[in-house]
Amino acid sequence: MIDYIRENLSYYPIFWKYLFKTKKEFTPERVDYGSDKEQYFLYYEPSKRTSDKVVIWVHGGGWNAGNPKFFDYVGQKMAGAGYRFVSIGYRLSPKNKYPVQTEDVCTGFNAAIKYLKDKGIDTSETILTGPSAGAHLSSIMCYSKRVQEQYKVDVSNVIGYVGFGGPYSFRKDATNTLKMLINMLFAKGYNRTEGEPKELMDKSDIPMLLIQSRHDGLVGFECAEDFAARAKELGNRCEIYEVEDKRNTHSWYTAGCFLFERGEDKTLDKFMKWIEEL
Repeated sequence: MIDYIRENLSYYPIFWKYLFKTKKEFTPERVDYGSDKEQYFLYYEPSKRTSDKVVIWVHGGGWNAGNPKFFDYVGQKMAGAGYRFVSIGYRLSPKNKYPVQTEDVCTGFNAAIKYLKDKGIDTSETILTGPSAGAHLSSIMCYSKRVQEQYKVDVSNVIGYVGFGGPYSFRKDATNTLKMLINMLFAKGYNRTEGEPKELMDKSDIPMLLIQSRHDGLVGFECAEDFAARAKELGNRCEIYEVEDKRNTHSWYTAGCFLFERGEDKTLDKFMKWIEEL
């Protein structure tokens, strides 16, 4: 209950104290990959590139909110760090039921890779990442061979995966808020194991970093443990990082960490170090 209250109280400072004060140094290019207003991605080109790695981000928002434009501050942070960065949007629930979201992420990923290649950009070192609902969707695309075959996705260029606060397993002891969001995502009668990352994971050479907090008022730490246990069974490389920062509610560590500098936020520093060392 305490973590749930802290979660609700965390939104005001994120939006008013930090988010709207973020400097906009880079103007991203918008690319539509479908006819729906949410089917687009934003591409950020750094002014001073420090790495050949490309970071592809799938936003969070409970599957029913958010878009790449809202999470512009993440693109600003990553481009400012010298990374080419792509932020993928997708159609939202409850109007659009699963697996529409996974279909869009896969289609958007393919479109983004083609876009980058057409610009002459090397995509052989791509890092896939996302927070919350974005961690759910991106992990399915990254580790489910069935989904990759269905939507013709080639992840051989992905060298690492990072998920922030992902609902990788649909536990019976999930919070009421997460249960409500999941109910909105799936149509009545849909077999939910068909959209559960833990159940869809296959053997993979792509290492993963799962960033999770024990004080998350929305998604339990056990979700990362469940996913990591399944990875271990399959022989997949997996590391769980337990959030140490005082800003450890779901909203703060899954995306709010990008509002700070590395020296101010251990979660952001862990993320940056991990992708640097890949």
